[in-house]
Amino acid sequence: MILQIDNVLSKQEAADLRGRLLDAEWVDGNVTSGAGAASVKRNRQLPEEGAVTQAAQAQVSAALMGNATFLAAALPHSVFPPLFNRYGPGETFGLHVDNAIRFHAGTGARIRTDLSATLFLTEPEDYEGGELRIEGNSGTTSYKLPAGSMLLYPSTTLHKVEEVTSGERVSCFMWLQSLVADHAEREMLYDLDRTTQALSAERGKADREVLVLTQLYHNLVRRWAES
Repeated sequence: MILQIDNVLSKQEAADLRGRLLDAEWVDGNVTSGAGAASVKRNRQLPEEGAVTQAAQAQVSAALMGNATFLAAALPHSVFPPLFNRYGPGETFGLHVDNAIRFHAGTGARIRTDLSATLFLTEPEDYEGGELRIEGNSGTTSYKLPAGSMLLYPSTTLHKVEEVTSGERVSCFMWLQSLVADHAEREMLYDLDRTTQALSAERGKADREVLVLTQLYHNLVRRWAES
């Protein structure tokens, strides 16, 4: 499942965050690349240890934990601290797959990358190119979302960022390990949760059918979730 989640940040929050990031010092984006990705990656990235990065990470993490759609779709177990990249003219990230395991040097934590996410911080009309292209069973789809919106997609996919030809694309990106590793199971849980919430809004939480669906949802989570 590839899911667009709108308004993770408001337009103003995205603009303010982008402004603070642009004033910081940037480094070569290959500081977090695996061996395969490094050969096709040309962009810039904020150093992970910087004060600006850490403040931005806290803001994005708080927004994610307060977003019901993200929590329902991702069922996050562990989220790698959000990172921030920047593409100007001539910069791109060729076709690649994300590393299966990410290691965070600061904490020593390791996570399995089940899902990847890109939070767009620049309005699409402010740069040319820079589309996020993801390959799937039905072909390749391009995404260029409004500032403040996020794309959540399986880390198993081949994907790329097209070359930026004018303007600048500033984004936040991250990986996460889900409580439910299997993509099909996680998608079924998300669909069940959305259906249950819609029915609950119509009939009330005490409705018998709503209670049965709620019971089914939580029992499936118990069956499929990893500790």
